Amino acid sequence: MEKYRYEDFLRIVARLRAEDGCPWDRAQTHGSLKTCLVEECYEVLEGIRLLEEDGEGDNLCEELGDLLLQVVLHARIAQEEGLFAMEDVVQGISEKMIRRHPHVFGGDGQLVQAWEDIKEQEKNGKEIPARIQDQVPRAFPALLRAQKILKKYGYGRQENPFEQMERTLEGLRGLYEEEKTVPAGKEALEQAAGNMLLAAAFLCNALGVQAESALMQAAEAFSGDLPAAEFDK
Repeated sequence: MEKYRYEDFLRIVARLRAEDGCPWDRAQTHGSLKTCLVEECYEVLEGIRLLEEDGEGDNLCEELGDLLLQVVLHARIAQEEGLFAMEDVVQGISEKMIRRHPHVFGGDGQLVQAWEDIKEQEKNGKEIPARIQDQVPRAFPALLRAQKILKKYGYGRQENPFEQMERTLEGLRGLYEEEKTVPAGKEALEQAAGNMLLAAAFLCNALGVQAESALMQAAEAFSGDLPAAEFDK
């Protein structure tokens, strides 16, 4: 079997994007590849789950390759647009890792700086969005984005997360009971349910738990306990 290296893969992707390359690959844009990128990220997560369950790494290896393809494709498209190339991506992340780990690359006697302090230094000279919600990517899964927004805002520092959760649940329960006699409409229920989920994200922050991961594990455990017939109803 022929052995391929990183440089070979870059040439393969460039060939696919060439004028006489693959019509599908040539037609792709940053926008058209967004769904593919999200799907491949979740495929990697599934590969990690399988690795943790049975100790086999073949699936994870394959899915990491698919994710790498997405990265290289985006870089190749950007190069064709005159924006940047894969070499710039590698250069940028290499510089960042060295800059953020002075205790590893800084030599003897250099003090270790906190990760957040170094990140703050990197922001100097960069335009930071005024609104906190604009500082957290909107493409993040909802629970993950909620946790990051709450953390940036410092929401609930004086709040008891369990009391906050109870208040939002009580509000949702009251609206649900009213709905039986005086329909409030889906919009009101959706807003109340959203407040409850936001409180859950706040609680997870307080507990040091990743809400997205916790919910994924709970859903997996729940579905694993259901008989197949339940899904046919």
